[in-house]
Amino acid sequence: MPVSAFMCRTALTAVACFAGCALAAVAQTKAHRGSVPKQVPVFRVDSTWPRPLPNRWIVGAVVGVAVDGRDHVWITHRPSTLQPNETRSIWRAAPPVLEFDQDGTLLSSWGGPGAGYEWPQLEHGIYVDKRDHVWLAAGGDRDAQILKFTRQGKFLLQIGHQGQGRGSNDRANLGAAANMVVDEAANELYVADGYVNHRIIVFDATTGSYKRHWGAYGKQPDDSYFVLAGEKLPPPFSGVVQHENKPSQYDPAGPPPPQFRIVHAVRISNDGFVYVCDRTNDRIQVFQKNGTFVQEAFIAKETFGSGSVWDIGFSVDPLQQFAFVIDGTNQQVYVLDRKSLKVLSSFGGAGHWAGQFYGAHNLAVNSKGDLFITETYEGKRVQKFIRVGTRKPD
Repeated sequence: MPVSAFMCRTALTAVACFAGCALAAVAQTKAHRGSVPKQVPVFRVDSTWPRPLPNRWIVGAVVGVAVDGRDHVWITHRPSTLQPNETRSIWRAAPPVLEFDQDGTLLSSWGGPGAGYEWPQLEHGIYVDKRDHVWLAAGGDRDAQILKFTRQGKFLLQIGHQGQGRGSNDRANLGAAANMVVDEAANELYVADGYVNHRIIVFDATTGSYKRHWGAYGKQPDDSYFVLAGEKLPPPFSGVVQHENKPSQYDPAGPPPPQFRIVHAVRISNDGFVYVCDRTNDRIQVFQKNGTFVQEAFIAKETFGSGSVWDIGFSVDPLQQFAFVIDGTNQQVYVLDRKSLKVLSSFGGAGHWAGQFYGAHNLAVNSKGDLFITETYEGKRVQKFIRVGTRKPD
């Protein structure tokens, strides 16, 4: 079939699939939405958190944050992103995994290459489950693995292998996965997969065996969409930054993209919905746990480049009334009504002072409702935002 005819057929199929998904989601979305809140949470940066690191350690781009059951805060960073002028004197890179107590004092540190597992080319994403297992994602162009450790850093499990990824329908390997979350009741690991692949994939959290996967609108992902759009770059790639800045067919004035692009985060709400950050398509998509599409919303839809939807977290009230979305391009934190996905307020701004951002990358929420936000690129830090009250929406 000529390429032009194939592209036409692909476009028509995508439009038809989107229309069908949209109609099917209407009834589900009505039940999922509620009344818009009359008050929204307000946050204040805590410029004293965390406390200085020992051993003259410094961190590179901080690309993952998680809060465990003790309200300890875990981060993962990229030591390789430290510049020569940052480490040429008495300073040196901290280990890639760091655990802080509630006051911001470093409690433990570990990570790096070791026996029995393949350490990431580029660290990306951390999650601590209810059993105190620490999960690490891998965001390099050859990275196709997820790693599982004890909280002390003892290796437990690897899913996938470096250099063996075969695309978005591979059941054994990942494709530069960005983040993950565990559904404790079902003992299932959901992976935002990722920079090279374009899907959510689910594994058994104990054995690593494959369960299911899906792409945008709950459909099977199709990597040929990106080849035709000129987005797939031939090997060898130079790393995840190239994936972030590759040419994009994203058109905010056109129909919604039929495929995920950079699947950057996945979270599960208390009422059992799966929230996916489709970062460079500027949107959140919501699913049932079986992959059935529920609804979507675009955030800062005119954003190009690295996109506007980087991570999402939820408020700690029983109904999780609010969702928090970080935007590392426009350097904003958006407060959303979780059920309608309507933006209610925002805060932040570009810069290096306390409360500003340079590459707001990951988000975690503690039991008090405080936010912890990491910064990549040259931001190279994690900040704490204390919930201090409420106000009327914007």
